[in-house]
Amino acid sequence: MPLTLSPLHPLFAARACGVDLRAPLDAATIREIEAAMDRYAVLVFRDQQLTEDAQLAFTARLGPMDPGRHLAVRQHRRVRPEFADVSNLDEEGNVAGRNHRRILSNMATRLWHTDSSYKKPAAKFSLLYCSAIPDWGGETEFADMRAAYDALPERLRAEAESRAAEHYVHHSRATLGFAPSEDEIAGAIPPVTWPLVRTHAGSGRKLLYIGSHATHVVGLSLPEGRVLLADLLEHATQLQFVYRHEWRPGDLVMWDNRAVLHRGRRYDLAQRRDMRRSTVEDSL
Repeated sequence: MPLTLSPLHPLFAARACGVDLRAPLDAATIREIEAAMDRYAVLVFRDQQLTEDAQLAFTARLGPMDPGRHLAVRQHRRVRPEFADVSNLDEEGNVAGRNHRRILSNMATRLWHTDSSYKKPAAKFSLLYCSAIPDWGGETEFADMRAAYDALPERLRAEAESRAAEHYVHHSRATLGFAPSEDEIAGAIPPVTWPLVRTHAGSGRKLLYIGSHATHVVGLSLPEGRVLLADLLEHATQLQFVYRHEWRPGDLVMWDNRAVLHRGRRYDLAQRRDMRRSTVEDSL
């Protein structure tokens, strides 16, 4: 079957049908998927039965994979090291206690962010696969930063286009009161700086590049810069820019970190949520 796309939101996000991601995909189909990502930024593939090997094989067709070695909070190895384990499971696959250190660290994923904005190259595509979900909550929300930029008031747009922000791996966790260990601080990669406004390579559209990893705005006092970041985030995550994905086992959701912010929503930590993420690095 050919790839077919059904929009899920007036501005972005689409369901992708007609593709079995376990099968070797030809170059033409990969190009179709990449073109769809340039248009929609979020693609939802339902009813996929992906092993770890199959997910990694598909990810590798899209570009160089992020090896995950930069992660300052070391993850247990319930899954292969190429994955980010965003489940609530321990090393044996059982539901971890709510005060498990990795569970506390992963609370930062509940904040609006874009994956790996704290390093260069940052993340291009993220691919999150769902094996099990709790009875309630756990949705993932996405916000279209291209549409958010288009709708900026003129004064705020001019200010954003003239500024850059520093991003640091531990900042989002620190916002929630999670203190990294001395080893994690010592092993952290240095902060990086990104413009608040970037141009998307695939579509040529301008977009906001913000989120919870941003520590401050270069050239402004810390309070003034953080107010600017808060104002931009408040604007960019208004409901008209947001698609909420309700997970089903077998879902593979793929998003463009250069074009959208995302966040996970609260769920019952006593219930099993089994998800793993592979990531494609950007070229910048």
